[in-house]
Amino acid sequence: MKVAVVILNWNGKHFLEKFLPSVVACNSSDSEIIVADNNSSDDSVSFLKENYPNVKIIINSANGGFAKGYNDALQHVDSEYYVLLNSDVEVTPGWIDSVIRLMDSEKNIAACQPKIKSYQDKDSFEYAGAAGGFIDKYGYPFCRGRMFDHLEKDTGQYNDVREIFWATGACMFIRAECFHRINGFDADFFAHMEEIDLCWRLKNFGHKIMYCPDSTVYHVGGGTLNKISPKKTYLNFRNNLMLIYKNHPPQYFFIKFFWRMILDGIAGMKFLLSGEFGHIIAIIKAHFNFYNSHSSTRAKRNALKKEIKYYTTSAVYLHSVIADFYLRGKKTFSEIDKPERFLK
Repeated sequence: MKVAVVILNWNGKHFLEKFLPSVVACNSSDSEIIVADNNSSDDSVSFLKENYPNVKIIINSANGGFAKGYNDALQHVDSEYYVLLNSDVEVTPGWIDSVIRLMDSEKNIAACQPKIKSYQDKDSFEYAGAAGGFIDKYGYPFCRGRMFDHLEKDTGQYNDVREIFWATGACMFIRAECFHRINGFDADFFAHMEEIDLCWRLKNFGHKIMYCPDSTVYHVGGGTLNKISPKKTYLNFRNNLMLIYKNHPPQYFFIKFFWRMILDGIAGMKFLLSGEFGHIIAIIKAHFNFYNSHSSTRAKRNALKKEIKYYTTSAVYLHSVIADFYLRGKKTFSEIDKPERFLK
């Protein structure tokens, strides 16, 4: 098959029962559906065998999280394109074909995402991806349609095909050749921001990441970790430090990294003032873990530097999204979307 829709599952029988029917019903003629089970302890596998005998099952030997789970499973998948789809996503008719048409139109497109809307509120964008991911000069990720926790209603304001910085892991289309060329996800991320790291590496190797508005899916979100849990705070802060250290170009690297440390301290103060002590501990743990793993992260950075011919500049926001959101009151992407504010 040209396309393999690969759903990573861990103890998600309830999601498979609810959302797999839409994936089957909306499947394209040149696409196969695969469930990669991350060593679940529920009866997900037996449910699939009994109810979906035509769905291929790959069973990973251990739960290595999102990153290692996909790395392990995709070794056994042979197709031109992978679609990495969360188990808590409802798809719509034509959701595959429109994205593949866009990617087929330009071989330099390595990855692409559809429009991600909320399953609970289908008029709104969803937190994990919305209308495409971007990053500011300090390494903070944000989306068209979602600035921090502010979600926009979809009124057609982001219905243009556009190059983005990162595509969401909730529903990522990626060329198999490109995925394996850069050795897939960094398994040390476990979960959260591993898709941004993957896209940043792809861009540093000269590829494009795109957003396709003609395809829409609906995402529940928080299926594995609640978005306000201290565990997710820990992973987000630790992984973001790893992300910047690995992929940022040499120019102004240490200055920006220094400022990033200060901004993390401000975030900790915000949690302190709101009495969210679990999140403060999570940030401290994230930093200590990053320092302890510094040598291995530096080795990855040095290895990448040997292969990168030029560092990407496209779709990087030249300002601070934190300052725009909290100090200047700019709550939507449209308010900051000026050509001079983004690197080409």
